[in-house]
Amino acid sequence: MTYQCKIDIFEGPLDLLLHLIRDQKMDIHDIPIADITQQYMQYIELMKELNLETIGDYLVMAAELTRIKSRCLLPQQETEEGLEEGQDPRKDLTRRLLEYKRYKEAAFQLRIREYDRQQVFPRGAKITVDEETAASEALVDTSVFDLLSAFQKILRRQAYTKDYEIKVSVFSVADRIEYILDIVNAASSVTFESLFTVLNTRQEIIVTFLALLELMRLKLLRVEQVRHFDTIRIYSAADKATQAEVLKDYHFDAS
Repeated sequence: MTYQCKIDIFEGPLDLLLHLIRDQKMDIHDIPIADITQQYMQYIELMKELNLETIGDYLVMAAELTRIKSRCLLPQQETEEGLEEGQDPRKDLTRRLLEYKRYKEAAFQLRIREYDRQQVFPRGAKITVDEETAASEALVDTSVFDLLSAFQKILRRQAYTKDYEIKVSVFSVADRIEYILDIVNAASSVTFESLFTVLNTRQEIIVTFLALLELMRLKLLRVEQVRHFDTIRIYSAADKATQAEVLKDYHFDAS
């Protein structure tokens, strides 16, 4: 049985490129196109393995990166004044990334203003402090691509059990959702890696990761870290009653 994962928390290929540029500390004005294309394709292969429905747009960007890489390998035309202006094949991609980055930063500033506005209380109003929220104010949102990076590391280092007996194992995303919620509800938070420490097969790890993405999509979990590239922690975003209500008629499409 294979799963078709329909998730709307993936923002798009430009987000993935910005994530790679930030992760590898690349200069957005001078992108090493060969390196970023290779890393981008590694994410594509991982998305294929996870059977994510959103992969179509990422394949289009992969084709564009390959085209840009090919053009970079071609000799540039020269004029009497030297290299012909505007011939850098990365120029349009850089422009799009910079424009998209500005929009993302503007959206982030609006979120900060919204949060600041929520902290304004009229005179005489009763102020209640949510200790869990106050404790997590220093945390930053974790993107899906941060999760994919952490997931890649787990797949590379996990020691899988080698079974020599032929047996059929059935792993349900719905069961994995229950497994994750049981762990998270038993503690204030858990690390991303801790969800996979007792899993022995690649199939278990993949289905558990899909279940985590589903819980994020359903807004039952939030995933944060103190700073980018730091330990990723998972928190409950709803009480048990809300979890039960959301999952009451839950069905994960399989194909």
